[in-house]
Amino acid sequence: MTEFEVQTVRAGVLDVAVERRGDHNGPPVVLLHGFPYDTRAYDEVARRLAARGADVVVPYLRGYGPTRFVDDATPRSGQQAALAHDLHELLIALDLGPAVVAGYDWGGRAACLTAMLWPESVAGLVTADGYNVQNISASGRPASPRTERALWYQFYLHAERGRAGLAAHRAEFARVLWQDWSPGWAFTDEDFAATAPSFENPDFVDVVVHSYRHRFGLVGGDPAYQAGEDQIAEQPVIEVPTIVVDATRDGLGEAAPPEEHRRHFTRLVANPRLPVGHNVPQEAPAEFAEAVATLRF
Repeated sequence: MTEFEVQTVRAGVLDVAVERRGDHNGPPVVLLHGFPYDTRAYDEVARRLAARGADVVVPYLRGYGPTRFVDDATPRSGQQAALAHDLHELLIALDLGPAVVAGYDWGGRAACLTAMLWPESVAGLVTADGYNVQNISASGRPASPRTERALWYQFYLHAERGRAGLAAHRAEFARVLWQDWSPGWAFTDEDFAATAPSFENPDFVDVVVHSYRHRFGLVGGDPAYQAGEDQIAEQPVIEVPTIVVDATRDGLGEAAPPEEHRRHFTRLVANPRLPVGHNVPQEAPAEFAEAVATLRF
């Protein structure tokens, strides 16, 4: 594996821990992990892109690993606009733009929203499973029973029992989700152990619980991000060159049809469909890296 350097970057309200590989003068790429994963999801993707001359930056999201809030008074928000602002501030702090941004789950949401709100800072977007944008005004509409069953962990976290359960069983909670969401992925104990320490971040529980309550309109957000939330609420299209990578064996649900992706992305370059589960970059690193390279090399 290509060696990486670890940096701590002051970016907005965070001291963001990032792993950086490749040529700092190469085309910039930012790879963003989801919940409950961390930067290890991108080890092979980052190695492949660095070998092709890219400047590859892989940050730990707020609430994960060594990333920390600068001020104890800052709300430990997990709302979608906060994730977008974090990425935008990181691009500015590292002077990376315009960069290809790529992600899945929470990281895919940060990538989509940054491309939406600050398109001038994004050269291209790779998003697993499409338009990772929450429609909070519609969050009260029930889905099919099969879909609702898959979202048990979100409903669990709406109650204080769920908060206590996550705090007491961080790794066990995450491992159940890994198994449920990627039923065909034979990850090892070593694979999981490499990521599990990131859940010991002191802000992990607060950020995760807030995320799953805010998206259902159960709690308010950080007022600092309200303007962004107002823009997101309009559900605007994303106009940067985009590749949507669909996972066809994702335990969280079926991939959206291609026409749905075309409705949200005006410059859809490609839509590969891969027989993998939720953690697309770690399960299909060659294909994910190629999607990124298609937009930048």
